[in-house]
Amino acid sequence: QPQLVESGGGLVQFGGSLRLSCAASGFTLNNYAIGWFRQTPEKERQGVSREGFGCISTSGGLTKYDDSVKGRFTISRDNANNTVYLQMNGLKPEDTGVYYCAAAWSSGDVCQYKPPLRLDYWGQGTQVTVSS
Repeated sequence: QPQLVESGGGLVQFGGSLRLSCAASGFTLNNYAIGWFRQTPEKERQGVSREGFGCISTSGGLTKYDDSVKGRFTISRDNANNTVYLQMNGLKPEDTGVYYCAAAWSSGDVCQYKPPLRLDYWGQGTQVTVSS
């Protein structure tokens, strides 16, 4: 059964770092672009569901980031190990939330994290909490 599993979340202080992993099982990530999404308490209060903030293409040659994380977050992938990573530095309290990865089959070396999106698999999410 194909699935994505996120790990690496936790509690960190303002300015700290975390690295999240998104591991695929039951399918090969090589042909899938990966997007990262998060559900923050603020957005939840506004009635907004999880929002994308970055993505990586099938080869890893293309990455895109939202302005809110650009320069602080880095997405990478290791196709040989069927895993994508999210390195988060300079964490802020507003980064607190549940982080999800999602896979979209792609015939080209492209990626998207803003709607409209066609996503094939979602992970279950991992909690990231940044204390002030």
